[in-house]
Amino acid sequence: MERIDHVGVFIEVSEEQLRKERNKTRELRKSGWWKQRIAAGKCYYCAGSFSARELTLDHVVPLVRGGRTTRGNCVPACKLCNSKKQDLLPSEWQEYLEHLERQVD
Repeated sequence: MERIDHVGVFIEVSEEQLRKERNKTRELRKSGWWKQRIAAGKCYYCAGSFSARELTLDHVVPLVRGGRTTRGNCVPACKLCNSKKQDLLPSEWQEYLEHLERQVD
């Protein structure tokens, strides 16, 4: 069992739970709902336009941080955004983006 600090709250995420959620993710990718989402061709994070093949499924709240594989927690993300976001929570991702903006200014 792994303990994860989730904004000051520890959440225990077992390997078994992660395995179950990853299996759900594989099934969700096959769904018509997901195919419609990626057909729109928009990255949830940068709003860039991409082909369906260029989009990945990202968990807004990552599985290792206690997130679940639900329609409300899964979004299309370009490979670059998904790679940079890694296992960040939405608030941490926002802080990262704001940090980048301050560096540009």
